[in-house]
Amino acid sequence: MEFTHLNKEGIPQMVDVSNKEITERIAKASGRIYVGSEVIKAIEESKLPKGDIFSVAKIAGIMAAKKTSELIPLCHNIFLSHVDISYSVNKEQGYIEAVGEVKTQAQTGAEMEAITAVLIFLETIYDMCKALKKDMVITDVRLIEKMGGKSGYYIFDERKSSAKVISINISRQKGTPKEPVEEAHVIESFGIEGDAHAGTSHRQVSLLDMSSIKKMEEYGIKGLCFGKFAENITTEGLDISKIQLGTKLKIGDDVILEISQIGKKCHGDGCEIARTVGVCIMPKEGLFARVLKGGKIRVGDIIEILG
Repeated sequence: MEFTHLNKEGIPQMVDVSNKEITERIAKASGRIYVGSEVIKAIEESKLPKGDIFSVAKIAGIMAAKKTSELIPLCHNIFLSHVDISYSVNKEQGYIEAVGEVKTQAQTGAEMEAITAVLIFLETIYDMCKALKKDMVITDVRLIEKMGGKSGYYIFDERKSSAKVISINISRQKGTPKEPVEEAHVIESFGIEGDAHAGTSHRQVSLLDMSSIKKMEEYGIKGLCFGKFAENITTEGLDISKIQLGTKLKIGDDVILEISQIGKKCHGDGCEIARTVGVCIMPKEGLFARVLKGGKIRVGDIIEILG
């Protein structure tokens, strides 16, 4: 595979598209900003000091799309026939999602313009809300669809998105806190080697996504660390709405898990976190799995939803 923006000497170059046909090009991109419940409530109640954030953010995104070639050094200057940005608010998980669509009749595509529109839309939301919250996170900005051009049609397959392992946690004895490790050996039909909760039951490995931990932070829990919710594997980017009983997950090159339970009851009158703030995410969002195929797992391994 060659980098088209480098010549044979490795020097940056603008790709020559003069011999390409002018065709209709459409590109769509999406992204999220995690703002939290406090900011979403302020938006709903029109209590932000800078006014209607979505109207301003949309104008900013459209203007940025038109200026993309001035921001990206080797990007072609193309005429845009249409730019639009839509958005949705996810109250439960505390984020705003934007989708930008760009159309053009040109000799090259509009992917960069669509991505730029989304980025600046989200960055404008950050700017208008930062008086309330400064630790907002912009994430998952990606091309989701494109049409036209030599490479043809492309659509992002969310099932193959880059969910990954960000922590592996093991309890040496039951009733003791889980300790993070860089890698672990997963044993077929048993669980993680050395973990006191492994065994022949259907709950051999537990998983929890970072988005769930962030929600608990929004409720005011401080000092949360990986393994706090008794999960063996902390994930990032694993969309629980796509998970159901029987879903298979491939971790790294070898390990395959099968989801056997979603959620669990906290012990006794509730776990420590539930007693503190009145709610815990494990009863709804904690995942448990059987090990169908064993092997090594490491922090940073990619997780693939097999179906």
